[in-house]
Amino acid sequence: MIRRDALLLGVSALFALATPGLAQTIPLTAEETELIRNIGAHNTAIRTMAGRFLQIDTNGGRVEGTFFLERPDKVRFRYNPPSREEIVSVGRGFYVLNRADRTYYAYPQDTIPLRQFLGDQIDLFRANIVGVASADGYMTITIVDETVAGTVEVSLVFDTETLDLAQWSLVEPNGTELTFSLYDVEKNVEIPRSFFYIDATYTAIDPANR
Repeated sequence: MIRRDALLLGVSALFALATPGLAQTIPLTAEETELIRNIGAHNTAIRTMAGRFLQIDTNGGRVEGTFFLERPDKVRFRYNPPSREEIVSVGRGFYVLNRADRTYYAYPQDTIPLRQFLGDQIDLFRANIVGVASADGYMTITIVDETVAGTVEVSLVFDTETLDLAQWSLVEPNGTELTFSLYDVEKNVEIPRSFFYIDATYTAIDPANR
């Protein structure tokens, strides 16, 4: 069973690369600085994305799903069965939907790091970068980020040739580690408007009662 907080942390982790925080203070080489700047510019230019993801937890549990993103302010993460949950961002809120009982609960968008990645500009230097490493054609950027659940350490892995985000992992405040990999990603594709819509028949519930 997927915890709903893990769903939100997963989304937060993916988009934490642009979360405002402490200015990065670790020393970077000129090559690292240029590559990080190019990664931000490359991802800023991607206006829509769609693809699949694989989530692996600390115990080896595997969950797959699909995602759709459109700038500004729209994203949808849909976990495959047996999970019945989705995360949707539309406008100023983030919503966790349960397709089984047709309910949802909401968080204000300004409490989730994802809000920054959904904007028009991505600047990794605005994040609290605590580590950078390169190996085997990939750059790993480690960020300490504040989320609704507490402090999370996020490691984002970028392909140094394509500049695309390939994988990310996060350590939750309770020490649990989750790893996410993206595949079959299509960029700058047309996404139906209905994908960023919450059915009016769904019932809102209080997050405190989830």
